[in-house]
Amino acid sequence: MANPPRTKTRRTAVAKPMTRQDVTDLIYSAKVQKSIKWTDVAKKLKLSKEWVTAACLGQMTLTKEQATVIGKTFDLPAEAVALLQVVPYKGSLPTPVPTDPLIYRWYEIVSVYGTTIKELIHEEFGDGIMSAIDFSMDITREPDPKGDRVHVVLSGKFLPYKTY
Repeated sequence: MANPPRTKTRRTAVAKPMTRQDVTDLIYSAKVQKSIKWTDVAKKLKLSKEWVTAACLGQMTLTKEQATVIGKTFDLPAEAVALLQVVPYKGSLPTPVPTDPLIYRWYEIVSVYGTTIKELIHEEFGDGIMSAIDFSMDITREPDPKGDRVHVVLSGKFLPYKTY
């Protein structure tokens, strides 16, 4: 029995749509290639380095104007600038228990001191939570003769639970 005639199939490559993670990767790559500092990017936007870094790493939504500045700073394509304006899926850790040593120390701090923080906040404010929405953070270097220290200030609005 003869082989049936082969028909030519046309293969078309379908481009994978860009994701927010792709944008973060483009930003980080450009940051390294151009030796850009987060503080310099923050100055262009007139915002804190902490918020701008979080935004560039995919955790915040930028306005059109902010996204345009980021796009120019990091030479991003229009598709990436548009994605910077979409509400992201927040929470960027790839595993439930972080494996990066610096991030793991924060996990350890919360594991060891979380109940203490909770207890002292409730004692001072009552039953409620500290907002991560109405929130600010400041990270600075604190010179110390025994070795410089990382000084972190977290400030969130207290939100009491309501009775209904």
